[in-house]
Amino acid sequence: MALLNIENLFVHYGLKTVLHNLSFTINAGEGWVIRGESGSGKTTLGKAISGQLRSTGQLKIDFNPQSPLPAEVLFVESWYRFTNLEGDRNFYYQQRYNHYQRKDTSTVAHELEQYGKEHSLSNARLEELLTTLNYHEVLDEQLFEISSGEHKKLQLVKALWLQPQLLIIDQPYTGLDVRSRANLNTLLNQYTTAGGALLLISNDMELPECGTHFITLEAGRIVPADKALYLKEQIAKPLPTFLLSPPQYTSQDIISMHDVAVRYDEKYVLSDIHWQVKAGERWLLQGPNGSGKSTLLSLITADHPQAYANHITLFGVKRGDGESIWDIKKRIGLISPELHWYFDANATVSQSLASGFFDSNGQYQKLRYAQKQQLEELLKFLNLFDVRNELLTTLPLGKQRLALLGRTIIKNPQLLVLDEPCQGLDHQQTRYFNHLVDTISKNGVTIIYVGHFESQLPACLTHKLVLAQGKMVVNESY
Repeated sequence: MALLNIENLFVHYGLKTVLHNLSFTINAGEGWVIRGESGSGKTTLGKAISGQLRSTGQLKIDFNPQSPLPAEVLFVESWYRFTNLEGDRNFYYQQRYNHYQRKDTSTVAHELEQYGKEHSLSNARLEELLTTLNYHEVLDEQLFEISSGEHKKLQLVKALWLQPQLLIIDQPYTGLDVRSRANLNTLLNQYTTAGGALLLISNDMELPECGTHFITLEAGRIVPADKALYLKEQIAKPLPTFLLSPPQYTSQDIISMHDVAVRYDEKYVLSDIHWQVKAGERWLLQGPNGSGKSTLLSLITADHPQAYANHITLFGVKRGDGESIWDIKKRIGLISPELHWYFDANATVSQSLASGFFDSNGQYQKLRYAQKQQLEELLKFLNLFDVRNELLTTLPLGKQRLALLGRTIIKNPQLLVLDEPCQGLDHQQTRYFNHLVDTISKNGVTIIYVGHFESQLPACLTHKLVLAQGKMVVNESY
């Protein structure tokens, strides 16, 4: 008997039909993958199955009373949503780096302890998961201190600890390094072997062996199997004219770090960092989850207060010699998963892109005529012009990320800091954005690009820095 049976399923948002007449069956022990472009309805389908969205048609779940797994459906969101100790989500981007506010949220260990008690789960099983996903080192960290990859691991640990009969994971590999992805796939294979039904919402190619069934969505409809391999390629457009001009460099020395270290109490997050970045160089920054990448970038983007306690020169000026953080930020275009988390929820798509002119979290200033022209040109280039007046948060995740990528490049900065910029993008959007990076790089912009997978990187990169446990292990031409 099928665990999940769907026939003639429809989901409506107001007058808009998001899912159209879907029908399929999932059995216990099977692994399914939902694919499709951003906005095709993948997450909507996952939420409908888990009961978070109202649907019409038949959606029937028959749990097996003989199964050792709990008779539950668990939907794991693409992002981990948490609150502080007072139940508030009102965090800000730089908060994770301020030592005096490091006790504002629960620790990872406390979060897991509470989850285990709530569901009466085995501590022995938890230890297995923590070891497999290499997660012990962050147990004493606050929730807002850990990176996007470590947040994803926390979601996965909880889900695989619970092991419901039906598990739906939206973007399971977001932020995970190569080793963690492989270990996760091992755990997912074990889950289906134990009788669990798995549904992954993902366009990734490195899937678990159990992922043998596929649903490809296009505009809310299931694409026939013989056409599922032929997803549309996005046609590259001419680059906006304002991005053809070279950046106006104030110094040929973009970054200079000598013996840099960052620590909290007695714990070193970075140590013995020596790094030079010259104008026009394009660096790949890599390292496993928790290696210190985000902390290193925060020193560059003027978000970390410990920059003043180190020998760091940015754009030819030593930190602490009178240059404000806004003097630094006006030379940098930044995109990161954390910036996306904390972005203004009330900003429209246009306002989100325009905020890049002012390095703000949303648009709070009027645009000059030339800025309005640049904004319109970029919206059209990114295929976002038709949704320019919609709230950023109402767009599919992939289009939200594209809008913030537009924010990054709108002022044609001297330095682009692209921290996992393609998280949440499908393969077509990833290729599109990396082609954009390659094209922009021809004007001489300096780039720091964080990405885990060699197959998903722009071709323009010239140098490589790899961190491990807060130390440099590779610093070389790429």
